[in-house]
Amino acid sequence: MAKILVVEDDRLVAELLKDRLQLEHHKIELAFNGQDALDLAISFHFDMLILDLGLPELDGIEVLKRYRGKGETSPVLILTGKNQTHQKEQGLDAGADDYMTKPYDIRELCARVRALLRRSSSSLSNVLKCGNISMDTERAEVKVGDNIVKLVQTEYLLLEFLMRNKGRVFSADELLRSCWDSDTEATEGAVRTYVTRIRKKIDQDGSKSMLQSIYGLGYKLDDADLV
Repeated sequence: MAKILVVEDDRLVAELLKDRLQLEHHKIELAFNGQDALDLAISFHFDMLILDLGLPELDGIEVLKRYRGKGETSPVLILTGKNQTHQKEQGLDAGADDYMTKPYDIRELCARVRALLRRSSSSLSNVLKCGNISMDTERAEVKVGDNIVKLVQTEYLLLEFLMRNKGRVFSADELLRSCWDSDTEATEGAVRTYVTRIRKKIDQDGSKSMLQSIYGLGYKLDDADLV
């Protein structure tokens, strides 16, 4: 499951893309103009951007240049009606990872999204592991040992993020920006609540939790202490 920002000024097209990508188990946010898109992209973590070029307020190429200028490395797929060779060249030179023109086949779009996410992932495998926890990201399935664990969307996103960054400590604020919607009113207390809920589902009786609280710093998922 990836957190993807779709930037498209045609609201109907944006909503259709959102609906289709959600079927692929992704969490989708929408922006309808370039300035809003840039503000969101540099203030919150997204695993990928799907970017139209003909945007109001700030065009897509400028959004892309400024996004890369901030050091952001998440893959960007340009999806636009501009199909001239020099326009494709301009988009790719500005920092895009892929370029598709409208009209497009939605199956091809989804395949390209999967390919870009695999390429940028810290693990090329679709199966993430930490201790006795395994996550199949294609099936959106989590197991502890041989038992399937049912997680709600935010629990899943939070656990996946920590599994992809195993051993790293993240503050509650960093987790809010990475795993919650940008318009969330959730606080650090919500992070603590979800961490507690995840622990209840993945911890085994008598064993130390792999989802650790680091006093004054935040949280991490680590199986190093279990070896």
